Amino acid sequence: MTATDLSVPAPAVAAPGHRGTPTRRVRLRGWRLVGYVTLVLAAVGLLLPFYWMVAASLKTNNDVFTIPITWLPDPVVWRNYLDIWQRSDMTTWLWNTLLLSVLVTVLQVLTGSFAAYGFARVRFPGRNLLFLAYVGTIAVPWQSYMIPQFILMSKLHLSNTLWSIVALQAFGAFGVFLMKQFYETIPEELSESARVDGLSEFGIYRRIMLPLSRPALASLALLTFVTTWNDYLGPLIYLRSPELRTIQLGLNTFISQYNAEYALIMTGSVLSVLPVAVIFLLGQRHFIEGIATTGLKG
Repeated sequence: MTATDLSVPAPAVAAPGHRGTPTRRVRLRGWRLVGYVTLVLAAVGLLLPFYWMVAASLKTNNDVFTIPITWLPDPVVWRNYLDIWQRSDMTTWLWNTLLLSVLVTVLQVLTGSFAAYGFARVRFPGRNLLFLAYVGTIAVPWQSYMIPQFILMSKLHLSNTLWSIVALQAFGAFGVFLMKQFYETIPEELSESARVDGLSEFGIYRRIMLPLSRPALASLALLTFVTTWNDYLGPLIYLRSPELRTIQLGLNTFISQYNAEYALIMTGSVLSVLPVAVIFLLGQRHFIEGIATTGLKG
């Protein structure tokens, strides 16, 4: 018997892409299936109230709270969407809300991205301290300075005008924080090269930073639009005239007048949610990309 015959056989080397034994692969597939089922159940639980709201908006008033629940309206009452336009000032409410949401969103995107560029790229004494103090205002509850703001808006004669909401919400510390975190993922070498070529700081911001930060801008725009659209307390304080009511204030007055018209109330709720849902569906790819990449160092 030779020495070669007595040698110990070399251990088998796993081939590239090997994922373990069949039992382990089956176990991993089982856990993955459990995860998918859990996510589906969570999604169903989240969307079920919205589906019930839509279904209730297409029922007669007596069928909304029937027991057991009828998930499919029978008959389908499309006239509810016509009745609420006739029995309320829905056009004015939606227009005021859309106008405020668009103006506030545009201003917050402009001011937030511009201020964030200063904090992220411009060197000046006390920059970090100023940024920390500015972002720290996020932790201050609005109720603590609500009265001083109202006095200020009254002295400026902006109370009971749409401009009061625009002036108060045109700037936001959260937008500055979000955009600064994204700007820091963009290599500094791009800005340095632009400065060498003679481009001003505003030119760098407009021609380089803004085009590269579209996902973050989309995220900020979507978050700001949804927040402004759903705002109730701000318009309640500053907008007292009926012709200035937003959709949230208008629905509240509608509920107080027609508190037993449940089908129409659900119809109004659908109309208030529908624009936000459409905008989110159109911009969800940019929103997810912006949130996922914000704060990652490039």
